Amino acid sequence: MAGGALLALAIGRAAAAQEPPPATEAQATAPPDTDGLSDAPAEGAAVQETPPPTEAPLPEPARPSGFGSPGDAILAGKLLFEVRGRYETVDQKRTAILTENGEAATVRTRLGWETGDWHGLKGLIEFEDVRQVGPEHFQVQVPGAAGAPINGAAKARYPIINDPDGTELNRLQLTWTPNAAVQATIGRQRILIDDQRFVGNVGWRQDEQTFDALRLDGAWGRFKATYAYVTHVNRILAELRDWDSDSHLLNITWSPAEQLRLQGFAYVLDFGNAAANSSATKGIKASGKAWLGLYQLAYSATYGNQRDYRGNTPDYSLDYWSADLAATFDIWTARLGYEALEGNGARGFTTPLATTHAFQGWSDAFVQPLGGNKGFVDGIEDLNVTLNVKPRWKWPYLFNLDVLVRYHDFSAERTGAHLGHEWDAQVVGTINPRLSAALKYADFERDDSPVRAGRAAPPPSRTKVWFTLEYKL
Repeated sequence: MAGGALLALAIGRAAAAQEPPPATEAQATAPPDTDGLSDAPAEGAAVQETPPPTEAPLPEPARPSGFGSPGDAILAGKLLFEVRGRYETVDQKRTAILTENGEAATVRTRLGWETGDWHGLKGLIEFEDVRQVGPEHFQVQVPGAAGAPINGAAKARYPIINDPDGTELNRLQLTWTPNAAVQATIGRQRILIDDQRFVGNVGWRQDEQTFDALRLDGAWGRFKATYAYVTHVNRILAELRDWDSDSHLLNITWSPAEQLRLQGFAYVLDFGNAAANSSATKGIKASGKAWLGLYQLAYSATYGNQRDYRGNTPDYSLDYWSADLAATFDIWTARLGYEALEGNGARGFTTPLATTHAFQGWSDAFVQPLGGNKGFVDGIEDLNVTLNVKPRWKWPYLFNLDVLVRYHDFSAERTGAHLGHEWDAQVVGTINPRLSAALKYADFERDDSPVRAGRAAPPPSRTKVWFTLEYKL
């Protein structure tokens, strides 16, 4: 209770002196609350659809603090407060069990405190609450899992919307930054690595994913490295389906020039209560950007291999490939992308800790029952094209507009069968410096051709719409 009283005292004494512009979280390798999917924007900015491919630099060297004691540093900290309201609808192809549309109106509130710097040390505590504000016309379920929904068998008639009620400790961390080259963070924290294809916070859902971990970041000239040892994964279903972990995350980057950035990564995952999701994934990535006259060109290419780990699953070896090329002129950006996740008919390549909503379509149609991860047992080939425009229109209460349209064409990697296609679209904008809005749409259409023997059936067709308002102090 003493800690709670100290936090309350700190909030009361410092809220009046709070500086308006919030600060980003120094230890993140991407904007601190973005997930690549129009989740919360970077501090003070409009919502963005895709996080930038470059990592945020390590913070400046710790300067001698004027605070005479840890208590002074706590009282000189800053309030963390944000509220996000969302309305979501899902129209999914009916079955004998799933007979109705889904809808959810939810509000997520976060409240916390970040201390000032004391000899390179900073602390952070944050609580998170998710509440329904309308009827519970949805089921909460591990994607692809068999059995009754977590929120009751009667909810099986609705599609999945995984935003259950819950209140929890979202973050509790201590960060030490002795100089510009080294930073260490221990406790419950966000971990966002690169574009979050392999490790992210799943920030699109109301209850974000955080990690109980020890994290080390280092920078030496053109080299950067991130290592984290994870003991617990606090997943998106409140306290209902968290994972016990004995996992290691490693990402090393060399950036010799703007035109070339090389990464090597290894994500070795061992989950005591989710063995099917345990795996060892290693890979490399090249990316860069250059100017061609008035056009900025950007590219990336990734290869990875995933294997079974510690006997948690039968032996397997699956590959991952992706490549994309983007061109930007003035307010326009066009992007062509290709991604292939290999499958062997029993399981596909998976990324259990990723912000998967950003990949293979926003409808989240593709799920493989083994482990409840986004993926497909026959593997997925995703050819997609994106058009993004940032209009210069400005109105008194709507500016920083961002409009995006994307088309996906899906095929099974193992069999070559066509699985379907998807259209995604969104419009986001800023209402005032602290309030943003987003309207988002996803429509997946399954290929209804007869499914041949030995092939997995595509997922059902579905249409989803979201409207989001978010306030950040």
